[in-house]
Amino acid sequence: MAEGPELSFFDLRTVHDYFDKALMENDDIELTAYLDAYNELYKFFQLMGSVFSFVSSDLKQKIDVLTELRNKDDQNYTTIKSMIEYERKNKLLEKPNFVNGARTLLRLHRGLDFIREFLRQLGELTDGDKTSSCCQDAYNKTLAKHHPWVIRKAAIVAMYTMPTREALFKKVCGENIQRNIDVLPKMLEVTADVFDRTDNIYETYQMHALP
Repeated sequence: MAEGPELSFFDLRTVHDYFDKALMENDDIELTAYLDAYNELYKFFQLMGSVFSFVSSDLKQKIDVLTELRNKDDQNYTTIKSMIEYERKNKLLEKPNFVNGARTLLRLHRGLDFIREFLRQLGELTDGDKTSSCCQDAYNKTLAKHHPWVIRKAAIVAMYTMPTREALFKKVCGENIQRNIDVLPKMLEVTADVFDRTDNIYETYQMHALP
């Protein structure tokens, strides 16, 4: 467990900067910067506590898998395209007992759809508004499609306990609430670019339906 201030508050500027760095000129996504941004997003779920347990532990596992693949083979796991092409060429997508990067990143990609939609709706609330409804709506529009009924039910119930927007921002951002609110539109813009580009890559390789 991280100590003291190192379990720092969530910072949307950090997410923005890493996702911006991940956008390559050749319509590809650089994997290390993508994972760095996701580690900051994971911090958001950690700080929120058990209400997001339905997604946080799964995200951490996926981040760790991709980080390990990247560390072991930085040549083939440099970008999303190089990863997919390497795994397709070497038939790793069909290999039993191999946790491939393409499938793992697809799960993170779906999670990012939920995160950006939730943060988008959060930005439209006033300080006194409860966040539960917009979180449920964002979940139903995105991740719920990929979860079994038991998880969907538990997630929706957990979201009823969510605080007002002001309390939520204070919990995850500490004293830097206004800084995060100010950068939210730019963060959402670059996150949309990352999401759309990743989506296009998976569409090009016809890999959206990976089991």
